[in-house]
Amino acid sequence: MTELSEGHDDPFAPHLAALAVLDDRGTVVGWNRRAQELLGHPDTAVIGRPAFEVLVDPRDLPAVREAAASCRRTGGWFGVLKVRHRDGRLVEMGLRAQALSRGDQVHEWILAAAFAADVLEWQRNRALLDGLYRRCPIGLVVHGPDLRVLRVNRAIERFSGVPAADFRGVPTGHMLLPDDARRAVDRVRQVIETGRPFIYSEQFVRMEQDPARERVALVSSFRMEDPAGRVLGVAEMIEDITERHRAQRRLALLDQAGSRIGTTLDVAETARELAEVTVPHLADHASVDLLRTVTRGEEVARALAGPVVRVGACSVGARQVGPSHPQGEPVEFAPDSPQARCLAEGRPVLEAVLPPDSFSAEGRQGARAPDLGVHSLIVVPVAARGLVLGVMTLWRSRRPDAFEADDLTLAQELASRAAVAIDNARRFTQQQQTAFTLQSSLLLRAVPDQSAVEVALRYLPASAAPGLGGDWFDVIPLSGGRVALVVGDVVGRGIHAAATMGRLRTAVHTLASLDLEPDEVLSRLDDLVNLLAAEQEAAGERPVGEQVVGATCLYAVYDPVSGWCSVARAGHPPPVVTAPDGQAAALDLPAGPPLGLGGLPFEARDVELAEGSLLCLYTNGLIGERHIDADVGLTKLCAALTRPADALERTCQAVVDSLVPSRPSDDVALLIARTRMLPPDDVASWRLPPEPESAARARALTSAKLTEWGLEHLAFTTELIVSELITNVYRYASGPATLRLIRERCLVCEVSDTSHTSPHLRRARTTDEGGRGLFLVAQMAERWGTRYTRDGKTVWTEQPLAGLFT
Repeated sequence: MTELSEGHDDPFAPHLAALAVLDDRGTVVGWNRRAQELLGHPDTAVIGRPAFEVLVDPRDLPAVREAAASCRRTGGWFGVLKVRHRDGRLVEMGLRAQALSRGDQVHEWILAAAFAADVLEWQRNRALLDGLYRRCPIGLVVHGPDLRVLRVNRAIERFSGVPAADFRGVPTGHMLLPDDARRAVDRVRQVIETGRPFIYSEQFVRMEQDPARERVALVSSFRMEDPAGRVLGVAEMIEDITERHRAQRRLALLDQAGSRIGTTLDVAETARELAEVTVPHLADHASVDLLRTVTRGEEVARALAGPVVRVGACSVGARQVGPSHPQGEPVEFAPDSPQARCLAEGRPVLEAVLPPDSFSAEGRQGARAPDLGVHSLIVVPVAARGLVLGVMTLWRSRRPDAFEADDLTLAQELASRAAVAIDNARRFTQQQQTAFTLQSSLLLRAVPDQSAVEVALRYLPASAAPGLGGDWFDVIPLSGGRVALVVGDVVGRGIHAAATMGRLRTAVHTLASLDLEPDEVLSRLDDLVNLLAAEQEAAGERPVGEQVVGATCLYAVYDPVSGWCSVARAGHPPPVVTAPDGQAAALDLPAGPPLGLGGLPFEARDVELAEGSLLCLYTNGLIGERHIDADVGLTKLCAALTRPADALERTCQAVVDSLVPSRPSDDVALLIARTRMLPPDDVASWRLPPEPESAARARALTSAKLTEWGLEHLAFTTELIVSELITNVYRYASGPATLRLIRERCLVCEVSDTSHTSPHLRRARTTDEGGRGLFLVAQMAERWGTRYTRDGKTVWTEQPLAGLFT
């Protein structure tokens, strides 16, 4: 029985079935050998006897009589009955009865019997085979050894749209497009030759009769052989997984979009990423057009207005749909175009099949592309937080299938995700522009007039880091023709850092106006930074103990009269000095603590600079890039400063080209100064004893020198100033006085003494005999002030060379 089951042969076949012949009265008149093998009754014990008597148990007579009656009515019968074996046991047998007619009357009945289990197994096999060809939802194709189709089931008929009968005898792959057919033939041939099955092999299928419709099939193939091993052909199970494949592709595209869109806080870059994600997986051509206000980081009005700018485009070919639009240029849409409707209504537009004139010169797209074969279009709004920022347009030209509703849903999801990133980038751009405006208003815009140094400046904001840095530089003219050079760097980034930088820069200007020594300026700045930090902590703007307000600074004062430069730094990189002979080296200078630590001293160092020397001040962004060691960066900086005679702007640019990458990770502030010396003939100095006659002598010396310089028109005011200042020294100080005149962009008059007492300007009463000296000085001079040194103080005045009253 097992062999029969495994062989799937018909158990009612003549060589397998037990056959018996009954006459019209139910008497056995025929009995074959197989019947004796299955039931044990020899023919001599059965023939001539009623079947009911020999083969039927009395308890089963009602069922047998009912079957016999049905057989007489219909001329045949099939079913399962219990038959008595020779040994007395009952055996379930599958029976098939058929009438044998001779003339008009039935004289005999032929019975074919087999074990019921074998019959049921055979029926299941027949039902399975019938199901595979008629009802199975998975396609079945049987190929012959000659690579011709023998048979297909109805699933293939539904899958292909071709009647099953039309497949019989056609070559394998005959109804597919050439590329798809070649892959199908190669697969079948390989299975026939090697016997190795293919399991779940994906194949793209396009029929010749419908080339625009692309489907995806999951194919499993195996070789068929007879018991002798002879190859009978190849059977292929084919499952249509087009929708599943598209769904997986859409999910994969969404996953890819999550990692590829919004990698930067740049509006244009995010728009380009959106266009590139959709091509070629969803569309053949894509463009992203945004409102110009979005690209500028401005607020978007709910009522759409203003031009639209193309900021992202991608195409599978070299050409894009429509005329080329330069980045940042407005794009004009016809009022009735899908893009205009999408912008106005904020709703997506799907035109699965475009009219032939859609891209003609007068077409609704307002773009010419008749040779691209565009046949399907999707336009979706790029909207975030209730505002339409622009539109994304998708076209298909090379892909023959049109856009579907699922494609529209996918496009909307992609545009929605990108819109949030674009709006975040817009807001970041807005904040950046605000911060840049604030920072640019706080930074040095133009080098002030002064004679001490020639200056070249560079400020390069970081492009690889969010927010603004707090780097700054400054050139501050001081009394006596001197100049202060300042470079600083505030900890942190963003508007807060820029605002802190502005406060520190203002403080430096205030301290510089007091003519303090560099180390004293840094000490006062240190106090200010600690005060700012305490204010933030008290306001709850930072956790206790976290250093948010902090800075480094370098402050240098250069005197063009003496050629000496006094420098101090607070945790800042040392300046680089280049001698006139080209020898460049970092200045050996005590580092000092960064501003904000508090309680630690700063130390200034004086260095003599020859005329034509270069003094380079910078922030750590210049030499502290992540990919450059600071020592290596300092060496490269020195190498770039070995030509002090070159134009200063060229030298400054050479430093930038040598050390700053195209996208610096930190802000860079660079200040290069070339020192000048005032000619000795433009400086005059006298030492006067503390006696009443010194005032008259000072007036005479001043008058003679001004006459020599051709400044006679300043003689009266200058003599009056000198007389009052020398008189004050005689009255209120001890020791000799030093009178110095400097002719540069203005006339400077200085009187120095050994006293540290500060002179005060006051309003004298009408009855006072004195107290009007400094008042007269302030009226005669354009500017005046006092600076303190280790040896005393200096009172100075400045008058324009053209004369204050001319």
